[in-house]
Amino acid sequence: MTPNPKPNLDPMRTAQASRPRTRVVVIDDSALIRRILTEIINSEPDMEVVAQAPDPLVAREQIRTLNPDVITLDVEMPKMDGLAFLEKLMRLKPTPVVMVSTLTERGSETTLRALELGAVDFVSKPKIDIANGMQEYAAEITDKIRAAAVARVRRLAPQPVDAREAGSALPVRPASGWSTEKLIIVGASTGGTEAIREFLEPLPPDIPGILITQHMPEAFTRSFARRLDGLCRITVKEAGDGERILPGHAYIAPGHSHLLVRRSGANYMTELSQSEPVNRHRPSVDVLFRSAAAHVGRNAIGVILTGMGRDGAAGMREMHDAGAWNVAQDEESCVVFGMPKEAINSGGVDEVLPLRSISQAVIGQITARGGRQNRV
Repeated sequence: MTPNPKPNLDPMRTAQASRPRTRVVVIDDSALIRRILTEIINSEPDMEVVAQAPDPLVAREQIRTLNPDVITLDVEMPKMDGLAFLEKLMRLKPTPVVMVSTLTERGSETTLRALELGAVDFVSKPKIDIANGMQEYAAEITDKIRAAAVARVRRLAPQPVDAREAGSALPVRPASGWSTEKLIIVGASTGGTEAIREFLEPLPPDIPGILITQHMPEAFTRSFARRLDGLCRITVKEAGDGERILPGHAYIAPGHSHLLVRRSGANYMTELSQSEPVNRHRPSVDVLFRSAAAHVGRNAIGVILTGMGRDGAAGMREMHDAGAWNVAQDEESCVVFGMPKEAINSGGVDEVLPLRSISQAVIGQITARGGRQNRV
């Protein structure tokens, strides 16, 4: 008797199937999108759609009864738009939400507002051939639902007073000045849009140049930079290729390219690259951090913020080995303690701090004698 062949099991899927399933409610006014999202989610061994709703009014009772782990939420819907519903949800019953947004200028502005209100992340609807386009996003959709399932969501607080009016902005540089050799290098992913805002808002207008990689699609990075520019005392812009990096400026990696730093004589310059994704990302935090290790060395201050996965861990270790001082956001203040945890485990982090303390710590390192403190 011929023995039955052993099944070819995927260890990752087997591990996922052994855990309790993530229970998802899908809210979208398009029956097609609801069907496609349900098929994508239900095809995974570790998640399932427990309810669908065409609008938030129908969804309210489902959420109250089923208590889902994650909600996917359309932005533009009849009866009550996604933003209004999200704001009510995060005030009354904070739940991890992944927004489903259109790839448009208006859609990007609305999605950024949703992240400000407490959404964990977002996925984008293609503008044409929605059925096939959504299937192409299947891995991204399910990865973001997994991240949302373990995310820390907090009750939405009253709108804070502008940091500049509240007097919480950090002081301008001391009379002795800051070295123009210094650069601040930042990486983030899930939950990073708000973490980056909180990091940048208090910084003084003559802070050394800042380069930032945030995992974000191409259609959103320019709106993200413009939004930050209106909130911060520094200038924030989407990075171009071959720009001189100036004090008082932050440069956001565009969603289509890796961002790197290079030297040109006495100046630091930006470089954009459309080389292959690294850690499945373009832009990749590792690419930025490794370029800082190679070209900035001990004059770099590395910052790694909330995010899913391990992008940035290897590059931050290279920065550390090149003499940079690095700080990671702590678990309690992260939406997802993935990237900071991996960077800490890699041995590349000098200090772990709550998000609210990172700006001041960076200032302290820049103003310290020699621009950095000696490691113990």
